[in-house]
Amino acid sequence: MKTDISFKKINNLAIPALIAGIAEPLISITDTAIIGNIDFHAKESLGAVAIVGSFLSMLIWVFAQFRSAVSSIISQYLGANKLEEVKTLPAQSFLIVVSIGLLIIATTFPFAEYIFKVYGAEHTILAYAIDYYEIRVFGLPFTLFVFAVFGTFRGLQNTFYPMIIAIMGAVLNVVFDLILVYGIEGWIPAMNIDGAAYASVISQVAMAITAAILLLKKTSIRLKIVLPFNKEIPRLIKMVFDLFLRTVALNAALIFAVYKATSYGTDALAAYGIGIQLWFFGAFFIDGYSSAGNILSGRLLGAKEYDTLVKLGNQLTKYGFYTGLSLAAFGFLFYNVIGEVFIKDQEVLDRFYEVFWIILIMQPLCSITFIFDGMFKGMGLTAFLRNLLLFATFIIFIPALLLFDWFDLNLYGIWYTFIFWIVARGLPLVIKFRRKFLPLVEKS
Repeated sequence: MKTDISFKKINNLAIPALIAGIAEPLISITDTAIIGNIDFHAKESLGAVAIVGSFLSMLIWVFAQFRSAVSSIISQYLGANKLEEVKTLPAQSFLIVVSIGLLIIATTFPFAEYIFKVYGAEHTILAYAIDYYEIRVFGLPFTLFVFAVFGTFRGLQNTFYPMIIAIMGAVLNVVFDLILVYGIEGWIPAMNIDGAAYASVISQVAMAITAAILLLKKTSIRLKIVLPFNKEIPRLIKMVFDLFLRTVALNAALIFAVYKATSYGTDALAAYGIGIQLWFFGAFFIDGYSSAGNILSGRLLGAKEYDTLVKLGNQLTKYGFYTGLSLAAFGFLFYNVIGEVFIKDQEVLDRFYEVFWIILIMQPLCSITFIFDGMFKGMGLTAFLRNLLLFATFIIFIPALLLFDWFDLNLYGIWYTFIFWIVARGLPLVIKFRRKFLPLVEKS
C-alpha cells in the first residue's frame, strides 16, 4: 500500500509542525518587541538581544541537528517496518544532547565578555549582552532536549504533540516577559532585559518537562538509558557531525552579517535585529512544510517508494512557494505597522523600512530552499547538505558581503547577500533531487 501524500495528509503534518516550528523565533521576537519598548536604553538593549540571539541561534542550531538525525533514522525504520530495532535510540540521543548543552554552559559562561566583543559589542551594549546571555544560556540544555524529543515524534509521523508543547512554551514566554520585563507595581520590580532572559528560561524548562511527560505517556519510547548503544548510534553521530559542520557554516554567515551590522552603528544594528528576527520567523513558518517533507521523505525512502517521493517534492514546492508569497504579501500589507511593533525610535524604523522589502521578496525563494533542505535531512543525505552549505557560505555569502560592504551599501548589502546565499543553497538541492530520483522512478 502506497504512503499517503495527499493535501490533507501533508497538512495534517505540516500545520502542527508549522505552529511548533515558530515557537523558538516567537520567543525571540517577543523578547525583541517587548525590550524595544522599554523606557530605559531600548536601542542598546535591542542591540544586545540581536547579538546574543545570533550567538544562541548558532549554539541551538548546531546541536539541535539531533532532531533531524533522530527523525530521519526513525522514519526510515518505520517505513521499512523495523521500528523495534531503534527503540533504544531516542533515550541515548537525549543523554548525548543534554550533556552537550551542559558542556556549552561550562565553556562559554566564563568567556561571555570575550565572545560578544568578537561580535563588535562594546560599552552599554556589551554589558547588556553579557547580562542577558548569562541568564538565558541556562535554558539551552532544556531546549536541546525538547528538540531531540520533537525529532522522535516527527520520526513517528506525529507533529501534534510538538505543537502542543510549542504553544505552551510561547504563551508562557509572553506572560512572563510582560510580568518580568515591565514588572508589577508594588509586587515585582521591572527587570528590563534580565526579565526577558528569565522568561525565556522558565518557558524552556516548562517545555522540556511537558515533552518528557508526553513522550512517556503517548508513545512506547522510554527515557531509560539502555546499554549497549544502539547500532544506529554511529550513523546518528555521523549525520549530526555532517549537520554540525553545515550549521557552523550557516552560522558563520549569520555572525559575519551581525558583525557588519554592528559596524554600521547602533541604529543599523537595532534595525538588523528586527529584520533578522522576522527572517527567522519566515524560515520557521515554512518549517511546517519542510517538516512534512522531512518526515515523509525518510519514510518513502525506507519503503523505496521513489515515484511517490518525486511527487512529494513537486507538491511541497508548490505549497512552499505559495506560502512564501503569502508571507511576502502580508508583510507588504502591514509594512509600517510591523516595524512599530518592535520599537518606536524613528531613526531605527527608518533604517528598517529601507530594507524590509528585501526580506519580503526573498520569502518564496527561502520557502523552496528550506523545503528541499528538510527533505534531504529526512533522507539522511547530510554529506551533500554539509558540502553545499560550506560552498554557499564561504564561496558565495562572505565574498558577496565584503563586496557589498566595499561599495558602502550598508544594510542593503547584508540583505542582498542573503538573497545570493538562499539561491546558492536551494538551486543545487532541486537539481540533485531530480537527478537522483527521476532515474529510479523510470527503473521501477
